[in-house]
Amino acid sequence: MALPRGAALLPAERRAVAVLSAIYAVRLLGLFLLLPVLALYAGSLPGGTPVLAGLAVGAYGLTQAVMQIPFGAWSDRIGRKPLIVVGLLLQVAGSALGALAGSAVSLVAARVVQGLGAVSGPVTAYLADLTRPESRTRAMFAIGLSIGVSFVVSLVAGPLIAAGLGVAGVFWLIGALGLAALGLVLFALPPERRAAERGSRGDWRAALTHALVPHYAGVFVLHLTLTATFIAVPHVLRDGYGIEPGRHWIVYLGLFLASVVLTVPLVLWSERNRAAGRAMRIGGVALAMALAALVWAQANFDALLAALVVYFGAFNFLEARLPAAVAEAAGESNRGAALGVFATSQFAGAFAGGVLGGVLLGSRWHETGIFAVASLAALAWLPVAARGYRVEPAG
Repeated sequence: MALPRGAALLPAERRAVAVLSAIYAVRLLGLFLLLPVLALYAGSLPGGTPVLAGLAVGAYGLTQAVMQIPFGAWSDRIGRKPLIVVGLLLQVAGSALGALAGSAVSLVAARVVQGLGAVSGPVTAYLADLTRPESRTRAMFAIGLSIGVSFVVSLVAGPLIAAGLGVAGVFWLIGALGLAALGLVLFALPPERRAAERGSRGDWRAALTHALVPHYAGVFVLHLTLTATFIAVPHVLRDGYGIEPGRHWIVYLGLFLASVVLTVPLVLWSERNRAAGRAMRIGGVALAMALAALVWAQANFDALLAALVVYFGAFNFLEARLPAAVAEAAGESNRGAALGVFATSQFAGAFAGGVLGGVLLGSRWHETGIFAVASLAALAWLPVAARGYRVEPAG
């Protein structure tokens, strides 16, 4: 399917994009802020092991994966806003438990609770409801850019906050941001369309079409590689190059800024030439190549940085492109359910990456094994990477 170039957003659409992007970014801070620091922290707690450290990173993704489909389908039936409110309250509760956790096991439990509020599908569906088809791709790219911004802010701020306030302080900050997002939902979010106006059925089974499955697989792989990579990279920087965790943010900031050189041209080219499918394949190839390069690049700091720049560039492009593709292909009647399945795939990938990374870190292959398996996962997705663009939207 050929995606539209996009039209200028109307004032009401800009307001919806601004508020919902902020809510989405705050939600993902619950995952991203802790990525650079959680694996090392969980391993230092009483009872900490590499496997429990991986579970602490990935447990958030497990409960997100379990709850995204029901949250998305329920939002089709009873409305987006009530589900977003419940999800943010659960994030706040889980963050408080994480701040108070005194062992690796209790930290894993806190991450489970923190992930229960699965609002990604309802938020993205809300945005799709409030935008015209001709401007929706641009609106979804705005969501994707907010994800990228939250990602780089997290990579920079996570180690800094952890160094100043401890990881408990990071959890308290995530809880406070959840309360701020709740205020936006209650007082700044435009009114939503009624379910009858959307023709909503809320049937998640209808979202399992051949047009959408390649995108679900893509976001699963994308977040598997992200979570696994950020179990490995902090150890490489600390143990391989003697960089203290409190200074990792300097490396991450430089990497992200350099990756923009790759991400922005790819986004503009894919829209200008209506070549979303080809761009998806290019992004997938870049992702797989960067992860494969990390297998041997650990021994050379410059090569390590170059591979991570390519990885971040590909990740940021695909993180923006995939939800836009799902919103276009799903149609209105089951959009919330489709984006719920999409978000389930996203966080299932995060959980799988956390478990896989923890197991491999404790094995004889260590970080090298993590990068190798992540690269193989990206390669496995490539044959279907752009298949969804060759079919008509689902009903």
